[in-house]
Amino acid sequence: MNRDRQFELDFMKPDPLMTPDEIYLSINQDLLKRLEEDRRIERKSAGIHASALGDYFSVWANSAPDGGVIVVGIENDGVISGCSSLSTSQLNELERTGQVYCPEARYACKRIAVLNAAGRRDFLLIFRIYYHDSKVVETVSGNAFTRLGESRKKLTPQEVRELQIDKGQTDLEQEPSRLPYPDGFDVALIRKFTDAIRLAGHLGSHTDEEILEQRRLGKRRKSKFTPNVACALLFSLDPGLEFPGCKIRFLRFDGEWEGTGEKFNAVKDRWVEGCVPTLIVGAERLIESQLREFSRLGPDGKFYTAPEYPKAAWYEAVVNACVHRSYGLRNMNIFVKMFDDRLVIESPGPFPPFVTPENIYDSHHPRNPHLMNAMYYLDFVKCANEGTRRIRDTMATMNLPVPEFEQKQSGHAAVRVTLRNNIKQRRVWIDFDASTLVSKELIPELGQDEHRAINFAAEHGSVNVSQLQRLTGRSWKSAKRLLNRLAEKDVLDHVHDTQKERDPDAHYVLKPPKNGKRR
Repeated sequence: MNRDRQFELDFMKPDPLMTPDEIYLSINQDLLKRLEEDRRIERKSAGIHASALGDYFSVWANSAPDGGVIVVGIENDGVISGCSSLSTSQLNELERTGQVYCPEARYACKRIAVLNAAGRRDFLLIFRIYYHDSKVVETVSGNAFTRLGESRKKLTPQEVRELQIDKGQTDLEQEPSRLPYPDGFDVALIRKFTDAIRLAGHLGSHTDEEILEQRRLGKRRKSKFTPNVACALLFSLDPGLEFPGCKIRFLRFDGEWEGTGEKFNAVKDRWVEGCVPTLIVGAERLIESQLREFSRLGPDGKFYTAPEYPKAAWYEAVVNACVHRSYGLRNMNIFVKMFDDRLVIESPGPFPPFVTPENIYDSHHPRNPHLMNAMYYLDFVKCANEGTRRIRDTMATMNLPVPEFEQKQSGHAAVRVTLRNNIKQRRVWIDFDASTLVSKELIPELGQDEHRAINFAAEHGSVNVSQLQRLTGRSWKSAKRLLNRLAEKDVLDHVHDTQKERDPDAHYVLKPPKNGKRR
């Protein structure tokens, strides 16, 4: 093999990383053998009608961030059938698909030479359809499509509107609110915002309403101020009247999985409601009340404490969920789910245009720019394209796994941020609250299951044999012996009815220190 050719192959960009532009520019039969249908490429038989092909022009024109490529003359299984069997009029019709059946799509077209499955010279039609960043592209029949994995997805009217909002065709933030002003608004919070604007040196002598209008949060008509949607989300006393999903549902689960039906294992289920600043403050308090700190005994005989997750990481994830979510999905709320091994924050709507899990640390494309700008003056966001990087960096500082950003599709799209703790390490640490009750001399003698029993008692107030069984997988007798050993070591108190041979309500609690001092 030619050495130059060998050099080229060794350093060729891997196919999964090629962009649609790179595929279109370098496409040939050899490349097609290595490419399968995915988020960048669609294969179609030469027998496809131009009207059906037009649906895929809409698909790629609405699929951020790069659109895609259509190859006509290749079967679903990858067999090259070619286009030479088509008449001139059929070829012309296919090449005019965009103009006739999807006129708002922007595209390029070319033919490439190939050998078909019979070994004869043939050719393929290659279309490069570009993502349209400012318009939802529909076919002439009025349908709009997008890409979902390897499939075409027809958008519902609500999804079309949501995509129009994302692309700026419809500015949801600027739509008038139906909530009464000022009676339906938090006047003190508005004053806090307008004072911050004045302090920054802007519009110092203007009224609150004049400042709200200048910040694109409503309009004045004569003596009347009409707030818009962004203003209502920021300052209204009950935004749920217009956006029933403007709330956060907090769920804490027992274990690492979310059960359903009779096996639904949520041990805490709370709602946070109110305007966006209220949501963030309420969620902050609720999450902080559920997170724990753990202590380990260092070689120097001192206890070292670490939080379950860095606050900067989970707080930023909650702020992002509230500020960048899709409020076009009016009835859908934000979820915060806490498991033993991870914290999940899930917000309605897909990633904003041009934002992907791959470029999320470097992209800045806020879905709700006026809302975000106001939150800056309320000191909730920095508007400096550094929030996701702060999540990543603070997790790394604590040697925790890299945060996971993904878009899930189940009915409606949602963005999910997952923060994972080091649960294996936690199991050999002691709950911070319990570390003050267990002597430094005793801790090195404790095994992993004993740590877990102490942590469970510290977190839940008590632990019984059945609970420790589920926690450790031990038999009932083995779990009972472990708890009794901790009682013998003066770590736990055995609370039970001494008059009963077997008390179903028996349990163990952490033994308080004698005379207020650690034993």
